[in-house]
Amino acid sequence: MTMTPDRETALTWAELPTVITVYLRAHEARDTETAVRAFAADAVVTDEGHTYRGRDEIRSWLSNAGSQYTYTTEFVGAHRIGEAQFDVLQHLEGNFPGGSADLHYLFTLEGDSITRLTIAP
Repeated sequence: MTMTPDRETALTWAELPTVITVYLRAHEARDTETAVRAFAADAVVTDEGHTYRGRDEIRSWLSNAGSQYTYTTEFVGAHRIGEAQFDVLQHLEGNFPGGSADLHYLFTLEGDSITRLTIAP
């Protein structure tokens, strides 16, 4: 995803699309079913070099990703990139290797659904 300064718009948490905030809250609470409902049936998620396609694979990823660790997340900031893409920066702290990380959650939306999510440092 290419970010160009003239097309980026900074956003607060309250300005993010509802589907993104619902997903992020559900993911943090480990509420897999609510998180899965935020995705389109044919959505694609990429995390740690692995790609998950469709709700069944995404559900499995959500159930297992990071389950061996305890961590907290904090919203750092967000940008709208073009019409349907959003970059949300989250700060994580916990008992995983390194103890803290800043991760970009790059969302692509279609209507009220997430069609693509890429999580990257």
